[in-house]
Amino acid sequence: MKTTEITGTPSMAATFFRALGTGAKRPGLLMTLPKAELALPKVVLDAQHIARYAALCGFSESQGVPLIYPQMLTFPLVTAYICSDACPWPAMGTVHLANSIEQYKPLQAGDAVRVEMGTGHLFAHEKGQGFTLDLRILRDGELVWSATQSLLRVGVKPTTGTPYRSQIASDAALSCQTEFTASADIGRRYGAVSGDRNPIHMAALTAKMFGFQRAIAHGMWTKARALSYLLPAEPLGRASTSVEFKTPLLLPGRAALWTERSANGALFEVRDRKGQRPHLRGQLSY
Repeated sequence: MKTTEITGTPSMAATFFRALGTGAKRPGLLMTLPKAELALPKVVLDAQHIARYAALCGFSESQGVPLIYPQMLTFPLVTAYICSDACPWPAMGTVHLANSIEQYKPLQAGDAVRVEMGTGHLFAHEKGQGFTLDLRILRDGELVWSATQSLLRVGVKPTTGTPYRSQIASDAALSCQTEFTASADIGRRYGAVSGDRNPIHMAALTAKMFGFQRAIAHGMWTKARALSYLLPAEPLGRASTSVEFKTPLLLPGRAALWTERSANGALFEVRDRKGQRPHLRGQLSY
């Protein structure tokens, strides 16, 4: 299959109108997921951008390039795909269900890398039909980081594909470790760094247009905030982490991190401050 190489990043306004333009897509149930491959041929990791991201998510300088940071580099490809004719579903209303990351070797500021995205597979879910995107980062031709992004189109019935099953234990004896605040403007601040300016994260007014009573935090910011507490103080070599997103974290809000730690990782949940409702459930190993 031919890989489409992308050069240059479209403006936020152009991306927004392209996303709105996908609203006419109504494919219904899919039996197969059309294949697509996209790439950014050369991206140089920027020290200032890494520092802005780290500060916003709670990572320290001593931790180096955070395990989750390379997801930022893949966002232009995911956006380009979802806004293209190759993606069968509209951008608005497609939900980020889960995210898993594998780091094989650490990255550093100044590294020149190739960023790739490919379509994965369909899966069946009780709330609709889902699909995966496979994300890869290569340095000098060597795979150093990969991720799988699972997306859900709610309301597609009947559904087809391999049934979705959680791979994260939900019966662990977790205990509350800390609380953290999600400020009213964290969606706008994270959007400025990540490029993800979905209206549901920007303000209460725009979030209400899509059925939310207030703006909600980005799931990937919430995941990063949890990892900033869980990861060791020094840079990691090989590591992996997976999360499943459960309920929105409304802004402004306060959340609690619940964990069961081990020598080289943790099971964890980010819950509401009362410890009753999970915003996400995850696992980490290193």
